[in-house]
Amino acid sequence: MERRAFLRAAVPTAAVGLAGCIGGGTPSDYDVGMGAKVFRPETIEVAAGTTVTWLNTNKQGHSVTAYESGLPDGADYFASGGFDSEEAARDAWGNSSGGTMFEGDTFEHTFEVPGEYPYFCIPHERGGMVGTVVVTEGSGTPTGTDTATTN
Repeated sequence: MERRAFLRAAVPTAAVGLAGCIGGGTPSDYDVGMGAKVFRPETIEVAAGTTVTWLNTNKQGHSVTAYESGLPDGADYFASGGFDSEEAARDAWGNSSGGTMFEGDTFEHTFEVPGEYPYFCIPHERGGMVGTVVVTEGSGTPTGTDTATTN
C-alpha cells in the first residue's frame, strides 16, 4: 500500500478511536442528573427564561416527563422524546419505550412561566423517581436541593 494512501485511511480512524480516551466520558454541563431511581437534585430553582438540562448519568433508561395537570397556566408541556402531552408520552413509552434517555443522553427545556413544574421518569415513577423545577421571576444561578440518598 502506498504510504500516503495508508495515512489517509489510518489517521482519521486513529483520531476517532482516541477521541473517547481524551477527555471523553460524562458531560459535565448539566443541571439535573439521573441515578437508578432518582433525579439529582430532586428540586431545582431557576429564573424564568432559563434552560434546564437533564443528563442520564446512569446505565438504566429514563425519561423526563411533565405531570401535565401540575403545570402552571400558560406553560409549555415538556417530555423527553418531544411529546405534546403526558398521555402521548405514556403511550409511546408503553408501545415502544419512546422518549427513553440512555446513559449519556441529555434533554433540555426552557422554562418561561414562573411556577412549579412537577415531572417524573415513566419507568421509575412507582419507585419515586419524581422531581420539581421551581421557576421564579428573578434572575440568578440555578440552585438545587437533593433529598434523595439512594442511587
